[in-house]
Amino acid sequence: MSHEIDKYIFFHSKYGGTGEKFGFKLIDYKKNNLKLEGRFSSDMINPGPQGFVQGGQITSMLDDVTSLLLIFESKGEIYPSSTNLHTIFHRPLKVGTYLCKATLISKGKNIATVKGEIYNQNDKIAATLIHNAFLISTKLNLDN
Repeated sequence: MSHEIDKYIFFHSKYGGTGEKFGFKLIDYKKNNLKLEGRFSSDMINPGPQGFVQGGQITSMLDDVTSLLLIFESKGEIYPSSTNLHTIFHRPLKVGTYLCKATLISKGKNIATVKGEIYNQNDKIAATLIHNAFLISTKLNLDN
C-alpha cells in the first residue's frame, strides 16, 4: 500500500541520519496520528547479558517518528528543532520490529508538542516520549 507519507519516510531514510537504521514502514496515518513500524538491529543493544536496546536508541526512534508526523502534516514546510525530549522507559526492548505511534498534543505558530510511544511485541507500552520542538520554516526537496 503506497501512501503520500512514503516519500517523507524515504527522504528521512536518505538524509535523516538515523532514518535508514530504523527501516520505518507505514502502518497507519490519520490527522495528528501516525503509526510506523521500526526495527532495532543488533548494533543498538547494550553490552549487558540481557542484550536490551540502549535507551538512547529508543529515544532516537521516537524522536524520528514524532518529527516525521510534524514534517508530513506541514507538507515539508516545517522542520522541528528539538528543544526537549523527555523519555519514560516502561519495559526493555530487544532486537526486533516494533510499533511506534506519534500523536500531536499541541502546535502553535513556533512550538509543537508531540507524544511518541513504542510498544513491545506483546502490545504493551515500552517507552513514552514527550517531544517539544521549535518549528523552523523550510521547504524540503523531496524529488531527489
